[in-house]
Amino acid sequence: MGAINGKEFIERIDRLNANIWLDGKKVEGKISEHPAFKGLIQSKASLYDLQHDPDLQDKLTYLSPKTGEPIGLSYLQPKTYKDLLKRRTMMEIWAKHTHGMMGRSPDYMNSVIMAFASSTGILEGRENCFPENIQSLYERAKEYDLSFTHTFISPQVNRSQLNIDFSKEPISARVIDKNENGIIVKGARLLATQGGLTDEVLVYAAGGIYTEADAYAFSIPSDTKGLKFICRESFVNGDSPYNYPLSSRYEEMDTILVFDDVLVPWDRIFIYGNIDAANEFMQQSSFHNFATHQAITRQISKTEFVLGVAGLLVETINVSSYQHIQEKLSEIIVGLETMKSLLIKSEIEAEVDQWGYLRPSMPPLQVATNIFPRIYPRFSEIIQLVGASGMVTIPTEEDFKSINRFDLDQYLQGACRNAKDRVKIFRLAWELTMSSFGTRQTHYERYFFGDPIRLSSLLYKSYPIEEEIKKVTDFLELDDQN
Repeated sequence: MGAINGKEFIERIDRLNANIWLDGKKVEGKISEHPAFKGLIQSKASLYDLQHDPDLQDKLTYLSPKTGEPIGLSYLQPKTYKDLLKRRTMMEIWAKHTHGMMGRSPDYMNSVIMAFASSTGILEGRENCFPENIQSLYERAKEYDLSFTHTFISPQVNRSQLNIDFSKEPISARVIDKNENGIIVKGARLLATQGGLTDEVLVYAAGGIYTEADAYAFSIPSDTKGLKFICRESFVNGDSPYNYPLSSRYEEMDTILVFDDVLVPWDRIFIYGNIDAANEFMQQSSFHNFATHQAITRQISKTEFVLGVAGLLVETINVSSYQHIQEKLSEIIVGLETMKSLLIKSEIEAEVDQWGYLRPSMPPLQVATNIFPRIYPRFSEIIQLVGASGMVTIPTEEDFKSINRFDLDQYLQGACRNAKDRVKIFRLAWELTMSSFGTRQTHYERYFFGDPIRLSSLLYKSYPIEEEIKKVTDFLELDDQN
């Protein structure tokens, strides 16, 4: 089958009929026609359609060595620097198409599945580990162009460092039993973005596991019996691209996953009951290398879009001569160029792992993951400051169709734009930074890679600072005290 198109994607998701709940009601009918999801699904479909664009197909796909069919290039296991650049080019095209607004565009999870398949050697010969099932998933995913979400966050019941869960009924999803058919999982997991809107859901532990019941990894179809997706409130405020240019297209629903005695078949399981394997696989696999490489590529495109919005605001109200405005936009430029440089550095310093796959270097990617959660909220603030009172004087498209049109045309015009276009620009800026959609975007980027403090701690612990300390020690001719 190979790379699918948008129509095939929509038909497949509609057939899935996952158990999705929104606002206290079970979602019925075609999911692609539901107001909370249709804009996102259409946007995802447009990404799949790009795979069949004659001008882009060679940049977005490669030929399957098994079938000769084109396959999404985000599934490519890179062995050379050229392969890495191909992957980035593909991810850039998709990210620019969605302006970096889709944190779970399909290439993100495709990269995760590819990374898992490239690291199965870690699990070879280990008790209760099934690397062959990862390989099977990878082959199935790329040949059918499957879409995925994932979940690895436990409910925030008690975040104390010394908390031990003694609840009689599982809160965090865990293995409660097994039989000849597979393992039984009960409990909940948080924050599956696009939960229920993908073919499958990848469930795994992100490390720090202490009990066998929590040591597992598997992938199951989104319509698996007993699996339920509970949505947060939708941030789609309307389907007008004038009033809501971003949320009408890119609102990614976040969901709670409830596992009600879910049977996970043995052929779907990668790890179960092996604490060391569950922790080490995430630490030693290329997951972080490739998932972060994709995420930084997307965040760069998003920053370019933010810079464009800020620049358009400046142009529209003619404030470019003010030095404080120049300083603010320069902040975005510095952030953008820094992120670009770190991404390129990760590729230049990429190293071949023991299985022959070229991994982007982690230190520059780690630096980028520490920078972006800090600078993106500032970018949102800059747009708010540049727009000032214009961010709240934003009538709707319907207002311009009313008898008030003459007043609006007179009083809301810009230095180089008519009133309707000026308001359209400011509505975009508002939705990007101040609406429910926009504030979710800011919070999402702040915690995309996890707790910023822990990210800083991880960078400190993993960065080779000892080499620099030795240089200074030698310069001072100090005795070695170690």
